[in-house]
Amino acid sequence: MPDQSAFRLPDLAGKAVLVTGASTGIGAALAIAYAEQGCRVALHYNSSAGEAEAVAAKIRGAGGEVFLTRGDFGRSADVTRVVEESAEKFGRLDGLVNNAGGMLGRVPYAGMTDGQYDRVRDVRGRSVITACRVALPWLKRHGGFIINTSSIAARNGAGGGAGLYGSSKAFVSNVTRGMAKEFIRFGIRVNAVAPGTILTPFHERYSSAEQMKGMVATIPQGRAGTAEDCVGAFLFLSSDAMSGYVTGQIIEVNGGQLMP
Repeated sequence: MPDQSAFRLPDLAGKAVLVTGASTGIGAALAIAYAEQGCRVALHYNSSAGEAEAVAAKIRGAGGEVFLTRGDFGRSADVTRVVEESAEKFGRLDGLVNNAGGMLGRVPYAGMTDGQYDRVRDVRGRSVITACRVALPWLKRHGGFIINTSSIAARNGAGGGAGLYGSSKAFVSNVTRGMAKEFIRFGIRVNAVAPGTILTPFHERYSSAEQMKGMVATIPQGRAGTAEDCVGAFLFLSSDAMSGYVTGQIIEVNGGQLMP
């Protein structure tokens, strides 16, 4: 597991960053990593209050600044409130990481209902657009970055009832490209990170041991990834010093499972 605390990106210090879906998994690792870089972190969560408090306690214990904000990202009103109150808390917003939302269950296309489609659309698609739209006036003040969490499923179609999830991630990837073209004139870079098979509560909830074994067998590095394996790509895309001429890109972090 990489030691993210060893990396120092001075241009991130003091920036205010909102990480959505940050109570567990990749989001939690990102909240901690941004705090270690000296960022002021808004940590969004929905149902996992205890886990969110634990992440916040770890950040505060290390001398970092964190603001907890709760909201259901299936509701646009909650998305709007979370972004606004995070920016108002710090008096600025320099970065937005759209990481909220899980698979919401494995559902074959043949058995999908309108309700299931609507929920995935709202949480995985509409929330990203809403969060970016609300954050835009704040990000325009100083320039900044948006990083969306996509997935390997956006390119390979997913499987095992995860097709709708994969399609929503493909939507996120293309929204990333479109926003990159629109927002760069404001000094805002928009990119995405697409994790592969990562050991997080996501797979604990939605993947059986047999499914995980099958997925790991397709990874040239011979193991599933960790949340910490993803952090470096996000930090790279956050730093103007490291990636100031990078926008509209999707970085694949998957141990060679997919080589586009």
